[in-house]
Amino acid sequence: MDTSNGSSTTYFILLGFSDRPQLEPIISGVVFIFYIVTLVGNTTIILVSYLDTQLHTPMYFFLSNLSFLDLCYATSIIPQMLVNLWGPTKSITYGGCVLQFFFALDLGATECLLLAVMAYDRYAAVCQPLHYTVIMNPQLCQKMVLTAWLGGLGSALILCSLTLKLPRCGHREVNNFFCEMPALIKMACVRSKVMEIIVFALGVIFLLVPLSLILISYAVITQTVVRIKSAASWSKVLNTCGSHLTVVTLFYGTLIYMYMKPQNSTSQDEGKFLTLFYTIITPTLNPLIYTLRNKDVKSAVKRILGKQYI
Repeated sequence: MDTSNGSSTTYFILLGFSDRPQLEPIISGVVFIFYIVTLVGNTTIILVSYLDTQLHTPMYFFLSNLSFLDLCYATSIIPQMLVNLWGPTKSITYGGCVLQFFFALDLGATECLLLAVMAYDRYAAVCQPLHYTVIMNPQLCQKMVLTAWLGGLGSALILCSLTLKLPRCGHREVNNFFCEMPALIKMACVRSKVMEIIVFALGVIFLLVPLSLILISYAVITQTVVRIKSAASWSKVLNTCGSHLTVVTLFYGTLIYMYMKPQNSTSQDEGKFLTLFYTIITPTLNPLIYTLRNKDVKSAVKRILGKQYI
């Protein structure tokens, strides 16, 4: 058997939903609408957080980073997906596939860490309100965000280099709508036990550990909230923490199901639709969740729009 890793391959075929051609026009229309909402929603949060001085707080600093992540994540996947859905061919260059794969890993891992950082910020705000500005000082916030970005970059470099070294025996067909790690691993003509161990270990580091820290933070927050007697304080805590918990549930739930299971235990169709959820739907829902549930953001938008018409 020829176990060449296919380094001479110049392109891959993204099969996507080609086995269900009747669904492709519907999926492309839905994805296009979601992408526009993602662009508008996340750009709005970034601009509002920058323009309104009342939102120059650690929470909105982290939220702006999350919105920037979602913008980059969606843009690294959706334009190529739409080109393939609308065009006659479903190919992507080898270089394009590598870049798409790398950025998806990098940004996904960074978001895992950033959501944990945001949970710590909510813990400090609710459980240590008198010392909040001292604890969450600008220097610490910048270091935490930088650590999240560098952690994501490091994991992406490791997984990307190992996955691309797997022998593909000339296989070109990626059974997904973008170059994602599970689909690329399934293209390999040999099973790598070392790769499985590394993927599982990094999954624990970037998924289970941050999720555990988030759950611990919210367990402590819950104990503190129970002792709050003010209805206004209750409402504010539930608004900010509820938004973050909703995002965490959507993002971690699908990722853990996809990446912590054995790669051969998820059906192709199930994997595609789960991937569609956390790559397309979640980046769209994040700004909606934070703006619809957050009075501060809505008030800031009104203030900025009001200044424009004075």
